[in-house]
Parts: sequence; structure tokens; C-alpha cells
Amino acid sequence: MRQRISPAAGTLDAPGAHLYYEVRGTGPVLLIGQSGEGGADRTADLAARLVDTFTIVTYDRRGLSRSHPHDPARTTALTEHADDAARVLAAVTDEPAAMLGCSMGAVIGLHMTVRHPGRLHTLIAHEPVAPRLLPDTAARTAHERELVAIQKTYERSGLAAALAEIAHALGIDPAGPDNEPDLTPQPIDARRRADFDRFIRHDFTAVLRDTLDTAALRHVPTRIVPAVGRTTPGEVFDRRCAYALADLLGTAVVDLPGGHNGSTSHPSGYALRLRELLGAATA
Repeated sequence: MRQRISPAAGTLDAPGAHLYYEVRGTGPVLLIGQSGEGGADRTADLAARLVDTFTIVTYDRRGLSRSHPHDPARTTALTEHADDAARVLAAVTDEPAAMLGCSMGAVIGLHMTVRHPGRLHTLIAHEPVAPRLLPDTAARTAHERELVAIQKTYERSGLAAALAEIAHALGIDPAGPDNEPDLTPQPIDARRRADFDRFIRHDFTAVLRDTLDTAALRHVPTRIVPAVGRTTPGEVFDRRCAYALADLLGTAVVDLPGGHNGSTSHPSGYALRLRELLGAATA
């Protein structure tokens, strides 16, 4: 088992919320924007494989775990999430940073490149859940309906049923037969259940209301790297969004180990690939 470096915890006040973040390692700053209901410690296995090269910054998204909104009943817009991520980075460094954004974290990163130009020098956008990236209106509408249907399933039948539909929509194989060994267990405890509740009720709604200016992405100073998981099925929503982003930017899609949740299921392979992708940018 790889030895982990204990993170230094930090907090900061933002308009309408109190945010929690963690910093560990040394070297150029790499912010990890988590997927789903993931908090600051979700990618601890990946961070442990990068701390000798990067200063890893993670945080609890507003409304999750230790980041408390003043009004818990209010849905946080993706633009506000992007502003939060920029605030966390500003608390750690005044230099441009790299970001790995996974799923919803990738959409937050895309908003940050538009709203905070120069804050990121590189964004690896792994399977962004962003319907507005899809040029096909029918496909966009179909995927938005998928998200609404999952919310209804959660209301009607609970978390287990909703998780099964999320896995189907995003091409996630929970069993992960090729997952790397010795992964840190992440049971669905009371905290994760509360975070899933926030994610499904509010963050799904934020994705459905998204106002991402896709045309502006062509002109940002950030190097945006669209990415997909090697085992993510070809026609699922998140993979299609990554390819649509690549088409928009006129660039290629890169692959990373595992599927939609490769950052947690394949931390060693993921770390190796991130070093390759970020090596030139952080030299």
C-alpha cells in the first residue's frame, strides 16, 4: 500500500457559503474537480501517486460534506461552483494552475476557463456532463430527460435504484473487473448518502439549467484537453460530450485508464497518464 501524505486542511468564506479544501504534496499546483458527490478525499489514492510531483488541491463542492451553503435549499449554479473553485485556487497560489475535472468537475472547469481567464493554464476535461456541448438538439434533449428521469427514480425508489440508472446513463461498471488492487474502500455511509442527496436533487438541476457559453471556449487562454475513459461505452452521454468538446475546439480526445470513474478505480495508471499530459505544461 502506498504511503499517503496527510493533507493540510483549509477553509474560506465565499458569498453564501463556507468552503472546505485540502492541500498536499509539492510542486506545480493541480486542482482536482471531483465527479458526482465526491468530496476532497474522494481521490486520495490518486493524490498519493502524484504528491511527489504536484501540489494537489481538492475541495468539497458547495453543499457537500464540509462545504456548507447558507441556504441549503437553494440550488448552486455551475457558474457559482466555478467561482468557488477559483477562490480555492486563489487561496493556494497566485500562479496559473492545472486542473483535472471529472464529469461535473470538468463542466466546472470549463466555466472557470471562461469566467476566470488565466486562472488555469491547462484543463483536462474528463467526460464533462454538459448537454450544451452536444450540437444535436434531439440528443441533448434525450440526455436531459435521462437526468430528470433519474431524479424521479430517486424520489420514488431511493438511492440504490437511482445509482443503477446513473451507472447505465454514464457507462459506469460498478464491479470494475479490471480495477487496480488495494483501493481505499469508499462505503456509502451517512455522509455519502447526504452528499448523493444533494448531488441528485440539486446538482442534476444545475446541469439541466447550465448556461455554458460553448462558443467562448474557443477563445480562452487555457489549454483544454478533452478526455475519455478507455472502457467507457461509445454512445453514452458523457463520452459523447467529450468528443463534442474536441470537435468544438478542433483538437483530439485523449484517453485515460478505466471508465467514467477511472480516477478512483485506476489511480496508478491515471497518475502515469496525467504526468504525461501535464509534463510539458508544468516543466
